Amino acid sequence: MTPTKGWCDLRNLEALDLSENALEGTLPSCLGNLSSLRYLDISDNRFTENDASTSLGNLTLLRFVALSKNLFQVPAFFISFANHSHLKVLLSNQNKLVKEPISQTWIPKFQLEVFRMSNCTTKELHNELPKFLHHQYDLSIVDLSFNNFGGTIPSWLLVNNTRLEAYLMAGNSLWARSSCLYTQIQTCPLLIYLRAKYRVKFQQTFVRNIPPCLGGLRHLDLSYNNLSGGIPEEFGKSDLLRFLRLSNNNLSGKIAPTIFSLYSLTTLYLDSNNFDGEIPNIDISTSIPSLFDMDLSNNNLSGKLPRWVWNMSDLMTLALSNNQLEGPIPMELCYLDCLLFLDVSQNNFSGPLPSCFDARFVRHLHLSKNRLTGNLAGVFFNSSSLVTLDLSENYLTGEIPSWLGTLSALSVLLLKANYLIGGIPVQLCESYSLSIIDLSQNKLSGPIPSCLGNLTLEPNAGKSLTGTGTFYFGSTLEGADYYGMTILERDHLKAQEAILGSLIDESHIEERVDYTTKSGFYTYKGKILENMSGVDLSCNRLTGEIPFEIGNLSDIRSLNLSHKQFDWSCTLNILEA
Repeated sequence: MTPTKGWCDLRNLEALDLSENALEGTLPSCLGNLSSLRYLDISDNRFTENDASTSLGNLTLLRFVALSKNLFQVPAFFISFANHSHLKVLLSNQNKLVKEPISQTWIPKFQLEVFRMSNCTTKELHNELPKFLHHQYDLSIVDLSFNNFGGTIPSWLLVNNTRLEAYLMAGNSLWARSSCLYTQIQTCPLLIYLRAKYRVKFQQTFVRNIPPCLGGLRHLDLSYNNLSGGIPEEFGKSDLLRFLRLSNNNLSGKIAPTIFSLYSLTTLYLDSNNFDGEIPNIDISTSIPSLFDMDLSNNNLSGKLPRWVWNMSDLMTLALSNNQLEGPIPMELCYLDCLLFLDVSQNNFSGPLPSCFDARFVRHLHLSKNRLTGNLAGVFFNSSSLVTLDLSENYLTGEIPSWLGTLSALSVLLLKANYLIGGIPVQLCESYSLSIIDLSQNKLSGPIPSCLGNLTLEPNAGKSLTGTGTFYFGSTLEGADYYGMTILERDHLKAQEAILGSLIDESHIEERVDYTTKSGFYTYKGKILENMSGVDLSCNRLTGEIPFEIGNLSDIRSLNLSHKQFDWSCTLNILEA
């Protein structure tokens, strides 16, 4: 990068944003001439440091610095800001994490309020956090996640920074004694979010249980930590807890009804544990849960679903797959107008689908691997938002409704392993969004519609589910004069904290589709799902020739027409494709 002389002479410039420009090399030494600079964003480039980087030491009026997504060696590089007494926000995610030189001892003149240093590349275990943090007493947001830090949880950060609102330390190899942690959390009355996801161990006597004191937080993520025991009773008494994620642990026992009765709780993820028994009943005459997202999948839950589950009018995502739940799917399902995602697959639900269920707003519906019966006539007729419909491996009968082709958003149609009869409706060809069709292992008859060769099979981002929530940290952005920043600075910080918010309220209920290709069973998700396409008509009673037009599906990833009574005389175009 070689800026012009005029560019370096802008001594009255207060804000400079060079982010996302693919710039590389070292920072220009003349950057130090911009002595009035208060806001500097050089993130998302490939800058490295050398002696010229000391030019940043001249910019002592800086309040906001964004260094993320570069090649700076952190935290050693932070000494450049040692004399910046006005600095409040330092963002340095995705840089190169190195050990600080033993000889490098410095006490900063600044008191940060926001510090982010996450996802920095490193291969070795680091037992020491940035030294300057020992001299910080005004932090409200600290993000040290995914850096391979080891040792004890830096609880002194809690003790020193009583205004702390968010403490992110996921993806490290840290441990703590819960009794000590309780004392330290009490020093931070504003602390609302603790993210200790992945490899954070809480050491107690004999077992690694969840520290009860954490129920006083507003947001808590302890997923992937090999925790055992149950959910502390104190959690069920909290009037603050809004977001609780305890996924992928070894938690067991019955889930207390008080957890579902928490009026403040909007997000509950208890998936991939060993909880058993029935989902408890609660008295909805006094209070209906205000949950937006609930995931209880991959446990050992049994019995019928209590009626209160279907009375949560704000519910947007519900995942109950891979349990032992039973009984019919109740009519109350028809009244969940906000529901976007429903997965009750791999259970023992039985009986017909509710005739009133038109799924006007549901985008992803997974009912596979149950004992559902009846036909599809009249069900899903008005489901204009439906992207995924998975009814595989049930006991459904009757014909495939022709109006399925009128569902303009439908991209994934999975009806595998039922008892469907009749022909493949030509109206399916009218659904230009369709990219994955599995009608295999039924009793379908007649010819393959030649118009299936007209399917576009284009990638579709709508096939993968995205998050549903947003969140802003407590008082961090309160007031128009936040840190005395300009509108540009505050807008940028809001964007950064929106990213933090997405980490908190992101929906981890990810859309997944099971599909068989080349005799292999695969689960597709994310970007791979968006680009996946396939047609499986195998193991039916279809007859006639394979339409020449099928050869037009040149972009298809998987095509299975096996185990049919076909005339293969017109397969040349298919083979060429």
